[in-house]
Formats: sequence, C-alpha cells, structure tokens
Amino acid sequence: MKQSKVFIPTLREVPAEAEALSHQLLLKAGLIQQNAAGVYSYLPLATRVIQKISEIIREEMERIEAVEVIMPVLQHAELWKESGRWEAYGPELMRLKDRHQREFALGPTHEEVVTALIRNELRSYKQLPLTLFQIQTKFRDEKRPRFGLLRGREFIMKDAYSFHIDEDSLMKTYNDMYNAYYRIFNRVGLNVRAVMADSGAIGGNHTHEFHALSAIGEDTIVYSDNSDYAANIEKAEVIYTPSERTRETENSLEKVETPNVKTVQDLAEFLNVSPSQIVKTMIFKVQGEYVMILVRGDHEVNEVKVKSVFETDDVVMATDEDIQNLLGAKPGSLGPITDKDIKVYADAFIQDIDNFVVGANEDDYHYINANLERDFSVECFHDFRFILEGEPLSDGSGEAKFAEGIEVGQVFVLGQKYAEPMKATILNDQGREQTLTMGCYGIGVSRTLSAIIEQNHDDQGIIWPKSVAPYDIHLITINPKKDDQRELGDELYQTLQKEYDVLYDDRKERAGVKFNDADLIGIPVRVVVGKNAGDGIIEVKRRDTGESNDVHINELADYIQQLND
Repeated sequence: MKQSKVFIPTLREVPAEAEALSHQLLLKAGLIQQNAAGVYSYLPLATRVIQKISEIIREEMERIEAVEVIMPVLQHAELWKESGRWEAYGPELMRLKDRHQREFALGPTHEEVVTALIRNELRSYKQLPLTLFQIQTKFRDEKRPRFGLLRGREFIMKDAYSFHIDEDSLMKTYNDMYNAYYRIFNRVGLNVRAVMADSGAIGGNHTHEFHALSAIGEDTIVYSDNSDYAANIEKAEVIYTPSERTRETENSLEKVETPNVKTVQDLAEFLNVSPSQIVKTMIFKVQGEYVMILVRGDHEVNEVKVKSVFETDDVVMATDEDIQNLLGAKPGSLGPITDKDIKVYADAFIQDIDNFVVGANEDDYHYINANLERDFSVECFHDFRFILEGEPLSDGSGEAKFAEGIEVGQVFVLGQKYAEPMKATILNDQGREQTLTMGCYGIGVSRTLSAIIEQNHDDQGIIWPKSVAPYDIHLITINPKKDDQRELGDELYQTLQKEYDVLYDDRKERAGVKFNDADLIGIPVRVVVGKNAGDGIIEVKRRDTGESNDVHINELADYIQQLND
C-alpha cells in the first residue's frame, strides 16, 4: 500500500491526556483517535494489527475445536434478570430502552445470550462438549476510563463459552484453553504470566488471569522466584502463624482525645505508637447486614476476601452516612467497643497484639490499651487483608514478590452459575434431564494491542513483533523527485508485494520526516532507496536492533528472508 493513500495522522507532541506509554504511542503513531472518554476509532494501522491478532486467536481456537459465531451486542434485559445479574452487575452495565420501552443492555459479555442459545438448541449429551467463540465489540460504562485502550468503555474482545455434561469434560477444555492462551500470547509477542484470580462479576469458582508484565499495569501480581506460584494480589493468601511472643500485661482501657487526626500515620505519630499497634475498623454491608472488619493499622482490608469469607457478592463498603447513623461517628474514629448490635470479625493477625488503639465511636476520640475478649468479642478470625511484599507465600516457596501486570485474558470455571437459574439442561446417558456445566474464556483484543506496545517500544516509537506488525516491510524513497530513486522504489514495491505486506512511503516529504514516522510506526524491516539507487544499492534496517546494511537489489530477497528466519 502506498503511504500517500493510507490515513496515518502521526503527531510530534505527546497529548497531555495520555498517561500510559502505549496510549501516547497509539496516538502519536496515528493508530487511534478518541471520540469520547474511553471510546476510540481504530485507524488503518491499528485495524491491520487487530486483524492479525484476531487471526492468530482464530487459528488457536480452531486448533482446540472451538467454533466461531457472532452473537447480538444488543441483549434483552429479561435474560439478565433470569441469571440475576441485571441489578448485580451494577452501573457498568450500559442499559437502554427501545421505542416500546423494552429494556436492553449493550453486552459487556455474553454468558446470558449464549446460555439461552444453547438451552434452546441442544438436547442430548452426545452433542457435548461444545465450545463457541466470537470476536466482537463489548461495552462497559467504566467510571474512570484511562490509559487509552487499556481501560475503555468500548473495546474489542474474544469471548468463548464451553458446555459440558460433567466437571471432567469442563476441566479438559479449561486446560486446553489455558494452554491455547499461552500460545496466542507467545505468538503475538507478549511476555505473560497466568495468575490465580477473582472471578468478579462473571462468577464461577476457579479462574486464572493472564497478565502482560508492564510498569503501567493496573493489577499487582504476587509471585515466587522459586516456584510457578503467581496470583493477583486480591487472591494471594496470607499465611498466619501464631506468634510465640510473651503476652503483655493488660493495661486499663483509657479514652483519649485525638483532635484533627485523619490517618493511621497521623494517629501513630500523635500517640507515639507503631501503626501495627493500631486496629482499624471498617464497616461493610453484607447481604443487608452491617458488620465490622478489623485489621492492623499497617494492613489493608481486601474486599474480595471479605466476599469469599461470607460466600456472597452482596458486599459493599458502608457509606459515611450509613456509619454516622449506625455508630454516631465518622470514619477514622470507629472501633469495636460498642453497645450496638453489630457483629465483629477480625483479621487473624489481630490476635498477636495487646493494649492496642481503636476508635471510640466518637469523633476525635480513641481508646488506648484495648484488648481482645476483655473489651469486645470477635465472631471469628480470617484472612481479610492484602498480602505484603516479603511475607511468606502459601505454597511455602519463599517470600512474596510483586510485579505490575496488564490483564489481557482470563479463563473461568463457571460450573452451573448460569445454566441453573436459566434452566439450561440436557438429557444424560440415562435419559434423565441434567443441568449443563459451563466454562468461559476471554481475551481483550484491544488491550492486547496496547500491551504489545507497552512491552515493545523504544524512545523513537513502536517496535512491532513480526507476527502482528501492520506491514512486513516499510519501503522508503528518500527523494521521489529523482527519477532513479522513484523508478527503483516503484520496481521494488511491485516485487516485494508478491511476498510481503509492504507500506511504500512515496510521499513528497523531507527525509527526516519519513524516518521519524518510520521509527514511530515501527514496521520490522525498513528498505531505503537513496543516493545509491543508480548502482542498485539500497539500505536495509531492522527496527528492533537498529542494525543497518547496504544490500544490492539482486541480493535483497535472500537478505530479507534471513532477517525473517
């Protein structure tokens, strides 16, 4: 394709709103253009990359016998109400009504639609297992779209759904998909790690996320240097071993004034104690009932673990107004010593401290020398908090290490989460009706595009892996006004097109502009027709290493083949 005919609006300045490096390069290299917050047009270069990523996905899906379909983006609310997610999914679900006031959603995912499709068509266990997939635009009304394509309100996703008669069949497909994901990400040039994760709004009881390691990653990965252990920080278990310390003498409980103290650190400095000697009280509403969760001052409550302990997704942090009405104090002065009828749960590490500090449920007041049992009771102790770097890992392999990652894919064991409420059944080998078992598998295609750039770039621009580069070769004539350069450029363009995807920079621009754009766009091989065109000599440069050599046109085909081997 001649570059003069391709829409590639490159920029020289980094847009102020672009925080992530991938977002900056996507805009600078003319791959995307913003329409609204979190909504982008994919321009020609990005479209070609998306197509190549999608083709690799299709090849690997077909390799494990998944079948491609296209399901509707516009989804009837009744299906979501059947599954129980119409209200549970929350404000991220984009809802709308048609002219007849019927409710619909723009699909963020397709569990309900595909379950309804299958329950209406499958009759016998002999038709199983079955895996369907699609590559399609999805919608989520993100509260704060950011980082370009990494967190948008409209995005491209590959989602797949598998249907089974039993758990053994499901786990085989789950493992096949897990391995296929590693092949996909390896083929597109991404360094990823699969980690144990929380299933979130999708649901299910077993899931792995695939993270591309990156400094801009929105998720923290906990991993081991000594084993294959890896988990999203939300899922990383904290191991509690009772301390062998000598218990302190219990001092008298004392209420003290703590004016203008806003944070744990402020309180620690005011009382001259360690943050680990302070107990924070967090109020959650669990299935409509308020509960207190206690953690040490130097620890943070993990809401995913709260949901896990109580075995429900119906968990929300209490609002300031809720807390004021419940305890008569603002957050920051809350504590478990109260005559209110509210159950108290505590992180396991609370058991190791004596004479600690808690809020007095009165603004600007705290208790010092609080002690378990004497001053308040705890229903039970659990792992309620985030792990800290350096703490022991649950597999016994050593200390927790942290890394940042971009989630690019996730695989879920759904079980009967959707099939049961939506009455998706099949006749088993005994002729009896049986509820289907399901799996769900997603890849963020547009997020993968961004993640590839995050991992493959330099100070000049993008460095595309060969497998997904928008073009294989960037052919540049330095001065097309000169007959020998233009004629040789045209000749090479016709020849190279027979074997490769070629972007031919035939523009009447200065050489510096062409080279800057070439570095920015990042096509793997650059062929430059310049002052030695009359002698049949051209320059061939690799984008990844910067290695450059003069090559005679008679040797060009073999030279490029060597670069691609």
